[in-house]
Formats: sequence, C-alpha cells, structure tokens
Amino acid sequence: MSQTVDVGTPPTSPDDERVAQRSTLSRLLARPEIGALAGAVVIFIIFFIVAPPFREPSSLATVLYVSSTYGIPAVAVALLMIGGEFDLSAGVAVTASALVASMVSYQLSANMFVGVLVALVVALLIGFINGYLVVKTGIPSFLVTLGTFFMIRGLNLAITKIVTGNVGTNDVSDIAGFETAKNIFASQFTVGGVSIRITLLWWILFVLIATWVLLRTNVGNWIFAVGGSAASARAVGVPVNKVKIGLFMTVGFMCWFTGMHILFAFNTVQSGIGIGNEFIYIVAAVVGGCLLTGGYGSVIGAAIGAFIFGMTNQGIVYAGWNPDWFYFFLGALLLGAILFNNFIRQRAEAAR
Repeated sequence: MSQTVDVGTPPTSPDDERVAQRSTLSRLLARPEIGALAGAVVIFIIFFIVAPPFREPSSLATVLYVSSTYGIPAVAVALLMIGGEFDLSAGVAVTASALVASMVSYQLSANMFVGVLVALVVALLIGFINGYLVVKTGIPSFLVTLGTFFMIRGLNLAITKIVTGNVGTNDVSDIAGFETAKNIFASQFTVGGVSIRITLLWWILFVLIATWVLLRTNVGNWIFAVGGSAASARAVGVPVNKVKIGLFMTVGFMCWFTGMHILFAFNTVQSGIGIGNEFIYIVAAVVGGCLLTGGYGSVIGAAIGAFIFGMTNQGIVYAGWNPDWFYFFLGALLLGAILFNNFIRQRAEAAR
C-alpha cells in the first residue's frame, strides 16, 4: 500500500533570479534595433566630438531632415524585407512620382492635386506590377525589381524629354493648389528658433503606424510568417500573395509621398535623381536589424538606420572630411552592421 505525501512547493533557489535576469538580457539582445541603437550612439558621439558645427541645434535639425527623406521610404522597405522581398526600383519610383505629378498638372493646366492623385495611382501601379510579377512568376524580387528599375529609369528620362523638351520639369509654383500641397508635403515650422521640416513629423507618424501594424495586428503576424517561410504561412491560411503584393504597393505609396516632398520643396524635378537611393533604403533597413532572408526585423530599427545615414551624410561635411570617402564609409557601415547584428543574435541565442 502506497501513500502520497504532499511535500509542498519547493523553496525558490537563489539561482532562479539569475536565470530570470539572463532571460531578460537575452530578450533585450534579441531585439532587432539594439545593434543599430548602439551604432547610432557611437556615431553621434564621434561627430559631436570632432565636428563643432554638429553640436548646433540647427545642424541636428538638418540631420533629422535628411534622415526623414530617406527614412520614409525605408519604413516600407523594412516591412518588405521582413516579408522576405526586395525592391530595387524604389529610388527611381520616387522620381517617377514627382515627375508625373509635375508634368500632368503643368501640361494639362490642371490643379496641382490632379497631378498628385495621378502620381499616387502610378506609384501604386508600379508596386502592384512588381508584386504581381514576383508572386506569379516565382522569379526572385531582386531580379524583377532590377528590371523595373532600368525600365522606370529610362522612362523618367525619355518621357520627360518628350513632354518638356528638357531633362527636368517646369516650375509648378504658380499652379493652383501648389501652396496647399506644399503645406502638406514640404512645409516647415520653427521650434526654439530652429526650423523643422514637416517630413520629420510624417516620418515619425509612419514609423509609429508601421510598428503598430507589425507588432499588434494579424497583418503584422502574416508579414513575419511570409518572410519566415511562405510555404508554411500558406499552409496555415495566410494569404501570401496578397501580403506580398500589398507590401510592394506600400513601398510604392511611400515612394509617392517622398516624391511629392521633393516636388513641392524644389518646385521642379530632374529626371536623373534618385538613382542609387534604393540601396540607402536597404542599408537603413539592414543596419536596423532586418535580415536579408526575411522573417525578422524592425521598422524602428530601420528608422535608426536612416538616422545613422543622416548623421553620417551631414557629419562628414560638418567635420570637414573629404566627402569622396562617404560611400566607402557607407559600405563599411553596412558590413559592420551585418556582422554586429549577427554577433548580437548569436549571443542572444546562446543566452537562452
């Protein structure tokens, strides 16, 4: 005959607290943004020390402005990369949006918002075509968007020269609706005597919305699932094709918004600008912790990555360094970020 004895709950070992602390540390190290945040602090301190103009509030405002113009498209590019895809046409899509809005309104003598809306349709269409080709053909997005990159680049130049007879658009500042549109996309305000561009506020808003979607909605779960394994996501009912096409169209929307800022900030647009910016968007996302293989990343991290780019872009000037070294530094930053993020993830996994 056996008897069950209730020995009560065993006392908590002192080691339990240390285990919990290691778990908290591992969760912190596992955050995609931690590497970018550490890099941003280091770069800020370096330029703060070596470049006296960098310490001025107006200089910080300029850094934030430059960061926002690259950070807005980087929001969507980060989401797309988490979903397992790339978009190499984003840079020229920004230019295409600005060109379309300018030429439609100027050549048709239409209200500025007619051009703005037509440009939005074109930008979304570019995103849809990219996404549709990727999901229907199975061709890697790198190759699909590389093809559309060259096509859009050619169209930007050829159509602009046909319509305007020049490589740039006409001045649209006298067209009805220009001032209202400028207030939305390219206005500025003063805080403490420092001029702040409205793109900074839009950038923060887009980062907050995208982060909420990514971490608090089913769509965010779908994005992570699709990037981790499209086949597994499809098996559990995730609409993989719709998610991917939607992400490409989100990139198109952010490119349109950035293009509108460029148009209303400078009144005219050169057809050759934007080439190469797609790599900066990708660099910002990768520096911010997005994996090239998809399924992991952070929009906040991409925003920090864009801020790092803005600091580097302006900090080199403020420090009086030779700007010819900028792209070398950008490449070294990308490689260093990849290695550092990989190290952080390995440490986090080992600490579990």
